[in-house]
Amino acid sequence: MKLAFRDIEAFVAKPDPKARVAVVYGPDSGLVVERAALIGKTQVPDLTDPFNVAILTTDLLMGDPARLDDEAFAQSLMGGNRLVIIKDGADALTPLIKEYLAKPSNDTLVIIEAGELGTKSSLRALAEKSANAAAVPCYVEDARDLSRFIQDRAREEGLSIDRDALATLSDSLVGDRAVARSEFEKLITYKWGDPDKTIRIADVQACGGDVRTRTFDELIHAVGLGNVAQMAASLSTLAQENTPAVAILRSMQGHFRRLYQVHLRLAEGMDAKSAMKTLNPPVFFKFEAAFAQQLKRWPPARIEYALNRLAEVEAQTKQTGMPPELITGKLLMDMSLVA
Repeated sequence: MKLAFRDIEAFVAKPDPKARVAVVYGPDSGLVVERAALIGKTQVPDLTDPFNVAILTTDLLMGDPARLDDEAFAQSLMGGNRLVIIKDGADALTPLIKEYLAKPSNDTLVIIEAGELGTKSSLRALAEKSANAAAVPCYVEDARDLSRFIQDRAREEGLSIDRDALATLSDSLVGDRAVARSEFEKLITYKWGDPDKTIRIADVQACGGDVRTRTFDELIHAVGLGNVAQMAASLSTLAQENTPAVAILRSMQGHFRRLYQVHLRLAEGMDAKSAMKTLNPPVFFKFEAAFAQQLKRWPPARIEYALNRLAEVEAQTKQTGMPPELITGKLLMDMSLVA
């Protein structure tokens, strides 16, 4: 079954019982692992349970295909359901999974953790088209998605977060849910016992933050302002951190959409400062001047062109054999050199 975007979270929280195989895939590896774990816990509460959870890999199954049935149809020694997790999912699994889906176990859920599976992926197509399987996409979240995650997580801990702290976290941690969760858990630990239950920008700065907290912001604004040297330096730092090219492209898209939204407010008669305050999450105070300067450098028509190019290059990273980092870097250089 193919899940609509609006149905993903509901499925993760309560998987359709007809789905005996769930293929969790996408460029955000942290979100893939997180969603796979949440789905798995609906079957077996303790994912470290050696009696009810089996961890396999694609390579292992290629060398021993019978292992899948052995684990899926094994009886639980302690009673209850069983769970099989297959790491490093790939199209090489498709024939084996297709055969398994012809007669799957009713007591075992098979979860396949995979990376980016394009539209031509046979494994993804099998999961989308099978009535007893599900394809669960994990696309890179934008700043608004991360903003909701951060606010929800803060409420769970009895905390709130102010606008500036929310802006810097949500703008800079795009690309990997695992990194975002790790950074926010540091903040929660830091605030433990503090009578002030509001997370402020000073708290974010005190915790140090991930290197990407700075470099994503630096990259975005360097491109927007045409600072080629800073753009190159920030891009190099993110590359050393193995940041996915799609995460960088999505961050750029989010930033230019925000510039466009402010232009729409300006066209309605609002002044720049008021228009910028309508954004959610808000512009981090340290970048307000840079954002306002970019409004002058990027009129609406130029932003539309930039967004089209960003979308085209994102598609190219998935459809061509060219290195994603190379074509992404070339685009960002071209955008930085806009007169």
